[in-house]
Amino acid sequence: MNNSKNSILLVDPEFDPHTASACNLLLKITGDSFSYAIIDKNSKQLKAVFDQQECEDISTDLATILKNDSYLKLPFREIKVSVYTPNTIAVPNEFFCKQDLNAYANFFSEDQSETLYTRAFARFGFTSVFNLEKFTAQTLNTFLASAARYEQNAPVLALATSVEGNALLLDFTVGSFNALLLDEGKMRFQNTYQMENPDEFNYYLVLLIQELKLDPAKIAVLISGIIHQNDGYHTCLHKYFNHIHFNLPPASDIDHAILDDMPAHYYSSLLALDLCV
Repeated sequence: MNNSKNSILLVDPEFDPHTASACNLLLKITGDSFSYAIIDKNSKQLKAVFDQQECEDISTDLATILKNDSYLKLPFREIKVSVYTPNTIAVPNEFFCKQDLNAYANFFSEDQSETLYTRAFARFGFTSVFNLEKFTAQTLNTFLASAARYEQNAPVLALATSVEGNALLLDFTVGSFNALLLDEGKMRFQNTYQMENPDEFNYYLVLLIQELKLDPAKIAVLISGIIHQNDGYHTCLHKYFNHIHFNLPPASDIDHAILDDMPAHYYSSLLALDLCV
């Protein structure tokens, strides 16, 4: 294990970089953090996890990591990357028309790449249309041109595929959280919020409860990412909700032994990216 003030690297001591062609690389890029995981699909083992939180300039930090991290230069079998972008819309499948794809760009700001991406979420009945900020898009094209691209909430949606009924999924970084509301198994709402402390989180939480008319006594809250038992954010949730559960990594045959000393929910959404199609 190697770590600094804002980052951590866990690597299986038996990981052989020459086996990269049998490995999947998963990258999760939020507005203030960057993490990746390497999964050996032959041995069915998680081989490495890197996590950097509290990035003041995510674009610059991302470019630096992709340029200098030797693990990210390996010839992986498959690469998947989820990226935070403000330019995204969820189009119900009954209204989605691929021939009119460019029309969706009218909803986005101009300071973005011209490439539009689509991802269908059949389980939830919609197709996501999004593009990326220019510098992020250029950085990925330079260092990870073959990577399949997804928006930030894709891995949280992957975690949600097995959830029935009503649930509020909250995925945390140190300085933000992604909220996803399921109503009888359908996505009703999703958004990302920046926060500096539990008081700001409390403000957004009350706003969500009021605007979405949530019944705190009945709805299940599933939490993942950088949140701890009885910390300020966890305590805040308990002020309003009765059913709070840590959202663990998706059930699979992958051995996560290198995470044994870490809270199991830390990297649930990162690892769920492997399920995205």
